[in-house]
Amino acid sequence: MSVPYETTAYEPAESPESPEEHLARLLGRALNSFELPDETIRRLDRALAHDSSLHSAHHSAGLHRETYRHTWLLADGSALTLWELVHNTAPGRDTQHEVYEDEEELRTATGRLPLPADAPDFELPALVLVSHVPEPLHAYVPDDSADHGRRLLRRAENPDRPGEDMADLLRMAFAHQITQAFGRPCRAGERGMCFSLYEHAFLLHDGRELSLWEVEHTATPDGRHMCEVYPSEEDARDAMERRASASGGSAG
Repeated sequence: MSVPYETTAYEPAESPESPEEHLARLLGRALNSFELPDETIRRLDRALAHDSSLHSAHHSAGLHRETYRHTWLLADGSALTLWELVHNTAPGRDTQHEVYEDEEELRTATGRLPLPADAPDFELPALVLVSHVPEPLHAYVPDDSADHGRRLLRRAENPDRPGEDMADLLRMAFAHQITQAFGRPCRAGERGMCFSLYEHAFLLHDGRELSLWEVEHTATPDGRHMCEVYPSEEDARDAMERRASASGGSAG
């Protein structure tokens, strides 16, 4: 079933975790969360959105170690990253979580783990392979996808939105998928700014795939919802940062 096209904000079946909820879960499971500076926690309490990703992993002889990057978009347009170390190298093999603000501290903590000598270091080229794992194929939904593409471009308010060339390509779409990539929905009654990022993936009749990236936010003078559409994720995230930075002084 496709998402309603004319609404100004999407309501997924399950509300994604808010930045505050994600931070609380991370701090709640980390054994050393008390070591984080109070100023860092205060800054994160006003985060607009968050994203998490696997940074590296090592599994050997029943031992495992993973590191995760947790990044928050702040009201002033900057980003703040915390690094999570997950491992089972302590006596009893129970899984433990640690959190660090500095990547050098993370490296030091990782170096103390009793892992085999051939455990990869963060600087080894082998780690680059982690980010090159192919993304899962989109689960496209055959629907009136060409019309969905037309409506998406029509509601975009940014002057640099994709133009007629993209509109022509979208007329060939026969299936699509919408995925929330960042942030959380904006709901009536919320104070301050909020941002959401959606990928609209389209499958064309000639077998080609293309994606458009939609930013929904309330970083507007009157707090209303605004929709912007960009041809790449990088462009969309840059727009989110610009909007947050421009409105940071008045964010509540």
